[in-house]
Amino acid sequence: MISFVFVLSAFISWGQEEDIDNPAVDSLKTDLKGEGFVIDTLVSKRRSLNPLAPAKAGFYSAVLPGLGQIYNKRYWKVPIVWAAIGGGAYAYVNFDNRYNAFRTAFKRRKAGFTDDEFYDLRLEPGEVTTRTTPEIDDQRLERLQNDRQNDRDLALLATIVLYALNVVDANVDAHLKQFNIDDDLSMDMEFQPYLEVNPITTDPHYGMALIVKF
Repeated sequence: MISFVFVLSAFISWGQEEDIDNPAVDSLKTDLKGEGFVIDTLVSKRRSLNPLAPAKAGFYSAVLPGLGQIYNKRYWKVPIVWAAIGGGAYAYVNFDNRYNAFRTAFKRRKAGFTDDEFYDLRLEPGEVTTRTTPEIDDQRLERLQNDRQNDRDLALLATIVLYALNVVDANVDAHLKQFNIDDDLSMDMEFQPYLEVNPITTDPHYGMALIVKF
């Protein structure tokens, strides 16, 4: 809770001016309590902040995706990070293998060979085809090669974006964790007696104060 004290009334001075070393200030609180006044001290506690935490979280996720989320204790995010980046990497490898297969077959066709896997799709390994025309002709083979190349490049781009988002998420999450967010957003107002002692003359001044808590 953060309290703001607004002094509503003028202070009433009483007592005579005494020496600076007068010990009467220590007994003043006891005297006022006997008269029905409450003197309280408000202590504001602030959470310690770690300015390097966001940088650490981002660095950990850059070294190993998901490690920054573990550092932030957001364990539920780790499977999501691994699935996203792992899925992108798997798609890239799969499309790259298909691209290389189509490219190799297309290059062999241009060299005059007819033994590629796409010439006769029903052909078992080690058998010799009897077909005179390929099941996948050269034009379609070239088109499939270009399509898989585009798919591979998109998968690589998506994987890089997901990797970057993993680093950004860890960094931003570490920033947000350092905010002290209180679920209690209500506001409370109350009047309390107010006391202030002059540090020079030790003269007490007291009145009424409005305490606003939210």
